[in-house]
Order: sequence, then structure tokens, then C-alpha cells
Amino acid sequence: MLIDTHCHLTDNYVSGDLDDVLTRAAAAGVGMIICPTANPADIPGAIKIAETHNNIFATIGIHPEYAGVDATQYLTDAVLTHPRVVGVGEIGLDYHCGNENRTAQIKLFEQQLELAKKYALPVAVHTRDAEDDTIAILNSDVRGVMHCFTSSWDLAKIMLDRGFYFSASGILTFKNAGEIRETFAKIPIDRIVIETDSPYCAPVPHRGNVCEPAFVADTARVLAQIKNLHLDELAPILAENTQRLYPKCHAVL
Repeated sequence: MLIDTHCHLTDNYVSGDLDDVLTRAAAAGVGMIICPTANPADIPGAIKIAETHNNIFATIGIHPEYAGVDATQYLTDAVLTHPRVVGVGEIGLDYHCGNENRTAQIKLFEQQLELAKKYALPVAVHTRDAEDDTIAILNSDVRGVMHCFTSSWDLAKIMLDRGFYFSASGILTFKNAGEIRETFAKIPIDRIVIETDSPYCAPVPHRGNVCEPAFVADTARVLAQIKNLHLDELAPILAENTQRLYPKCHAVL
């Protein structure tokens, strides 16, 4: 069984087509999906999807593009104690288009980290062109995963020492992603999970198409090659890693 640990099922690409998307995922051997939020408006929808599908869980968080909102208005006690909510994410920092709102991003990130600690939940961290601040803010007081990890080996080493996991996305399969493949070759296998980040980052041979959870199998095949494992050897390792990362994921493991 494969697990897509980060798949945006609330996005418009699955509007009215969720059953078909999940059928294709099951046919590809994807037995569990974790649905994160980025936009606070998507939180009710993500929880509803998780409530109505035994093999889907949710992580609830607010992406840095929404810096300036008050996370406590959305990450309430009822949300973070919900039995289908297994983590806080995706949260983090993104300076790719500039860091003019750096202070607001950091405030939102730190606010959500405090909530994750309060409710003893792991975090799914988005970091893009913000390594120094990410290192300064994250510490061993919080646990979680570096989602869609494409940053440097230097950052990976630091976050390994702080107990974090690393998620490989379809970017791992890209022709120009040699450095990323080298990084995942170095990361211990017991610290790796996989994701699609659907509807983004469709792996080879699906580049140019809308990504969906079935495609996580293509990323898994490349990761298996990197780790010199057969796919049927890799899948149970990734499932065990996911269970350790998200202990509330229990229904299908």
C-alpha cells in the first residue's frame, strides 16, 4: 500500500470528480491519503472529506501566502482535537516572490507552531527560499515533516538532527532534479515519506498534466531506485514512517 501524505483534495481540480480521483488512486495502489489545507476557507471541506472516507485524514494549516490572518480563528479546539485531523499543515515560510511580508509570515508560522505544540500534533512545513529563518524558528520542541522537500542537504542535515521527516514529491522524478535525488539518497530511509502535492508537481511521465494521488506511485518507483529497493520493499517502510510521523493515522494501517 502506498500513501500520499500531502494531496490537496479541496482544490478545484477535483470539484465534482472526487470519486473518480480516488478510484484511480486505489487502482494505483494508493491506500491512504492525507489532505492538507493552505487556504483557511478550505478547512471545513478538508474535514468533511476526511469524515466521509475511511482512508483519508487531514492536516489543518494556513499557508504563508495568507500571512496576516489570525490562525486561532481557524485552528480552533474543535478542529485540532478532531479525530480525523492528524497534524498542522501546511505552514511555513515562502520568500520566492520576495520577503516584504516576512514579519507577517513569521508571525503566522510561529502562531501555528505554538498551536501544534499545545495539541501535540506534528507539522507539515513548507519552506521556499527561506532556509535561514526556517532553521531559526524550527527546533526540537516540535516534530513533523519537511513537505515537498527541495531545499539543500545542509538544511536536511539540521532538520534530521531535530527529528524531522522529509517528503519526496514528483519533483524527485524531474530530469533537472539530480541534486534533489542526491539529497534523498543521503536521507535515512526511515525518515522519508512521499506525496504528490496534487494538483501540483506532476511526476514524470505525467508532467504538464494536473497531478493527482494516483501519481504517487511514479514518485515511489524513482525513490525505490534511489534507495536500491524493490517497490514492494519500499511501500511498507513508507507506511511505517507515515504511522510514526502521524500517529493518529490508524484506520487502514
